[in-house]
Amino acid sequence: MLASNNVTDLKTPPSKLYFTIGEVSNICDVKPHVLRYWEQEFPQLKPTKRRGNRRYYQPQDVAMVRKIRGLLYDQGFTICGARQHLTDDNGARHELLKEREMIRQMRLELEEILVILQ
Repeated sequence: MLASNNVTDLKTPPSKLYFTIGEVSNICDVKPHVLRYWEQEFPQLKPTKRRGNRRYYQPQDVAMVRKIRGLLYDQGFTICGARQHLTDDNGARHELLKEREMIRQMRLELEEILVILQ
């Protein structure tokens, strides 16, 4: 396992069409049981299942695992928060609300400064 949780430190996946759960676990530095749990929690993560219910992850699934891992481990999101972030058009709505709240707060502070100056 890697010492750092930073997404940029993760291994580069080889050029393949399908990855086993063990390979994804190794590439993304996440245990296989965690990947199976994330499949239940995140509707965006749906690997292909073949005979014997074996999971095969495609490159876009590996990218989603990395994104989920980054949200949970690096950015400190909860499972619910990460799920919401991913459903909000990759967090665009969340970021917009965050920016609006920051602008509102700055406006209130500027109005307070204006009152002090008068």
